[in-house]
Amino acid sequence: MRSSGDKTSANLGFEAKLWLTADKLRNNMDASEYKHVVLGLIFLKYISDAFDEMHAKLKEGKGDYKGSDPEDSDEYRAENVFWVPPAARWAYLQSSAKQPTIGKIVDDAMVAIERDNPRMKGVLPKNYARPALDKHRLGELIDLIGTIGLGDKENRSKDILGRVYEYFLTQFASAEGKNGGQFYTPSCIVRLIVEMLSPYKGRIYDPACGSGGMFVQSEKFVLEHGGRIGDLSIYGQESNPTTRQLAIMNLAIRGIEADFGIEHADTFRRDLHKDLKAQFVIANPPFNDSDWHRIDDDVRWKYGTPPKGNANFAWVQHFIHHLAADGFAGFVLANGSMSSNQSGEGEIRKAIIEADLVDCMVAMPGQLFYSTQIPVCLWFLTKNKNDGKRRDRRKETLFIDARKMGTLIDRVHRELTDTDIEKIVSTYHSWREPSKTNLCASAIVPPSPSAPKLQVAPQNDACSVPEPFLREYSDIPGFCKSSTIDEIASHGHVLTPGRYVGAEAIEEDGEPFEEKMPRLVKELASQFKESETLEKEIRKNLKGLGYDL
Repeated sequence: MRSSGDKTSANLGFEAKLWLTADKLRNNMDASEYKHVVLGLIFLKYISDAFDEMHAKLKEGKGDYKGSDPEDSDEYRAENVFWVPPAARWAYLQSSAKQPTIGKIVDDAMVAIERDNPRMKGVLPKNYARPALDKHRLGELIDLIGTIGLGDKENRSKDILGRVYEYFLTQFASAEGKNGGQFYTPSCIVRLIVEMLSPYKGRIYDPACGSGGMFVQSEKFVLEHGGRIGDLSIYGQESNPTTRQLAIMNLAIRGIEADFGIEHADTFRRDLHKDLKAQFVIANPPFNDSDWHRIDDDVRWKYGTPPKGNANFAWVQHFIHHLAADGFAGFVLANGSMSSNQSGEGEIRKAIIEADLVDCMVAMPGQLFYSTQIPVCLWFLTKNKNDGKRRDRRKETLFIDARKMGTLIDRVHRELTDTDIEKIVSTYHSWREPSKTNLCASAIVPPSPSAPKLQVAPQNDACSVPEPFLREYSDIPGFCKSSTIDEIASHGHVLTPGRYVGAEAIEEDGEPFEEKMPRLVKELASQFKESETLEKEIRKNLKGLGYDL
């Protein structure tokens, strides 16, 4: 049984009820198609709520808003609020929900939003009038989404609708199965990577950004630990045009600015951020992709030309290429990347290890993804293991074996709990960060016994490094091990954590052997007897059915 602190996304209330109702309205429409119908409406509800809130302030005309015109679009743009023309406001849409022309009314609303808000040009779905979409059900869906946030005025625009958007992305990923992985990374994996990287300030880059979940979690991390929403500059790229639209809406619904390049594009064919050097690279690229475009003399292949049949080490080298000198990368790859020697992959991995870029490897439990049953691992790379701010870990790599972690949330899907994430994150940071005696006192936040989450002190002038609460690192058999490059070389440059962490220590129960052995023999005899009784009963039943063993 999980403790109250062991939360997963299964511990939800109204989001799940909303999903069940919305899914009933789907009728015979595919989840991949219905996804854009629902998420487009949630986005429209969000910007309309934010607009209404600003409209009320302007109409009241107090303080800075004295003498303001509530219908002046510049007033909204000055506050980074979307201008929503009358025909696109939620009150108008909901009042028209029962009209047979509601599909065209929603399409016209989307066109009007894009016309008056250039950053959303070409992003919003505009096919609500198509015959395949039941207009009666569309009206019911609008009424349903209209209930989101009611009675919770203070937080409804950003927090409530943001939570619903994220939850619906999760459910659509599950409903789409394999295809869902193209736009969604399970939130527990995103949280784990983000909390290990601790992205406080600087440029953050995801060249396979899907629906933007990595960026959303990074901004959440900054805000939860005393930073500001503008402390990160976000850069992304996505090859699927509709998934790119989801990402732009996902960030816009939270007021997050991002540069996704001028259009959708394949990262290997056309790198939209060619000159970018990022402090943080964070990604979940396609696993073992055999259908990718390789340029043989590409400047990115510093550690060896990746094979045409597998893009894993093309992605790894792309991440390294875009890392700043003080940068950290955290990303998901298939387990094969840790040990494969096919088509020169082993030589590329060896070159990366010997360049002292591999900071930490984490073996993950199975059944985390909706899209694949392929076992996965997390890679963490850095170009500078001795930056003067953290413990000198040159020529060392931390291995963490988390394969036994996680909790089944249904028959086929597993999630990491808060406790699981905290254990992995705190282990990494206690290994990575300097000892307490070398830290400025203002950077240390002592752990709270009741707090399920990792506590981190905000960055300040007295100490330039934002530090998690620290404990001295030590190897734990079966879970974590700090290994040298020489030790890794002795294992053929294989990076599988299980090779290094060893077996879990078995606790002695204190029972003397001369007492334990007779007890175990007695228990075994009892089990043999029970087995014999069951065998007789089965034979008897089979005989009654005409079968004689």
